[in-house]
Amino acid sequence: MLMAAHFLALGVAGIIFIWMMFLHRRAQRIEKAAAQNRKPLALPPMRPQRPVTWVAIRSVNPDMVQTALGLSQSVPCSWSEGMAGGHEFFISPQVNGWVIVTGLALPSPDDDVDACFLFLTSLSRKLGHVQYFHAEKFTHHHAWARVDDGCVTRAYAWAGETVWNQGTKTIPESRIGLKCFNYGDSGATREIAEMNFEKIGALAGRWSVDPAAIDEHLLDQAGGTAGELSQLY
Repeated sequence: MLMAAHFLALGVAGIIFIWMMFLHRRAQRIEKAAAQNRKPLALPPMRPQRPVTWVAIRSVNPDMVQTALGLSQSVPCSWSEGMAGGHEFFISPQVNGWVIVTGLALPSPDDDVDACFLFLTSLSRKLGHVQYFHAEKFTHHHAWARVDDGCVTRAYAWAGETVWNQGTKTIPESRIGLKCFNYGDSGATREIAEMNFEKIGALAGRWSVDPAAIDEHLLDQAGGTAGELSQLY
């Protein structure tokens, strides 16, 4: 009887040990699964950004653009940071034959369309062919312009109404379906403004380059320059 009781006790102890090992391993598996679930999800790669306002300058050295703008306190700046628009000016490296300029100091047509004209013609006299694009998401205010050697060859801007309409409408504008109105024309509804807003990137791609469509592989090693203005014109 004593032997039987002894073996029974050993058997019960063994069963308890095996059961505790099972519970321990089960707890480890649950903890591991929970830890995997806590891992941050892999985010898709960032797409290139399209700034609200930008200038495209054809086939020039970025240093020439910096000199023409009269930038001071310039520092190196990544493409992604520059496209976010937090600096007075960001000058991109040359991409597909164009240098892109963006930043808080660029004039916008809804603030002062005359300032846009003066800025672009002054810059064009120094650098040649200059293009301007503006597309504000909330208001759908929009603008585009082409300037050659200081002369405006085409410009259109809408800021609740048409504030700039100069030159002959280009073939890309017509093919894309952009709608332009004369001064004082009441036909420019918000729906049409929204449609134009959505097509600014496409026009930039036809005229020069759309910042949001540039090959991501080019952006990996791209670096530009950020700086402040010493004078506007």
